[in-house]
Amino acid sequence: MADCRVALLGVMAVALAAAAAPVDARAEPRAVVELFTSQGCSSCPAADQLLGELSHDPSIITMSLPIDYWDYIGWKDTLALPGHTKRQWAYAHALGDRGVYTPQAVVNGSVQVVGSDRAAIEGAIDQSHKHAEALTLPISLSVIDGQIKIVTAESTPHSGEVWLCSLSKAVPVVIGRGENHGRTITYHNVVRRWIKLGEWTGSAGTWSIPLRDVESDGVDEVAVVVQAGTAQSPGPMLGAAMTGLH
Repeated sequence: MADCRVALLGVMAVALAAAAAPVDARAEPRAVVELFTSQGCSSCPAADQLLGELSHDPSIITMSLPIDYWDYIGWKDTLALPGHTKRQWAYAHALGDRGVYTPQAVVNGSVQVVGSDRAAIEGAIDQSHKHAEALTLPISLSVIDGQIKIVTAESTPHSGEVWLCSLSKAVPVVIGRGENHGRTITYHNVVRRWIKLGEWTGSAGTWSIPLRDVESDGVDEVAVVVQAGTAQSPGPMLGAAMTGLH
């Protein structure tokens, strides 16, 4: 009986320590996959499902970026942000594309493919790593004492930006009109807000933001990306990390 009590106390101590530990992510992913999607696009549900499957791969950071330019065809996307449309067009100009479409996946900021094509996304991941700087920057992302803390190592100098995204891990939507009328579709890692933390110059950096500044209904994750270029002319992803808030 004494041995059982000792064992039980040991288990309780481990559990309490785990409960008190900060949420921490030290990620060196192989890919950041941004999916530009729309609730009014009949071709998008397959891509939305695939993004959810890819989200289970710990080496891939997935983000869903609903756009608003299909709202006129009968259904206003309930998750769309005008900034997502602007970001997609910025990628189009940076990558030399003539237009935008859904579902479109942009991989590591440097390669675009059809978002419902798993093989194409895997191929884009391989292709994106031809950029020597792709995801080579280690990032520590943690949530502790009501603060989100980001630490980056020193790296080869690049001109870029540091962004924090608040995310909703899974958002089911009942679509009432348009091409997907009557369907309930779950959107994964939906970006709800972009917060610019600062410029990236290659020096080691530390940023901190109060958790209350990103928490809102449905927000339960955050991602940080360090990306070459600017929001108006985005380049390759230099580093990224994601973590839950609780």
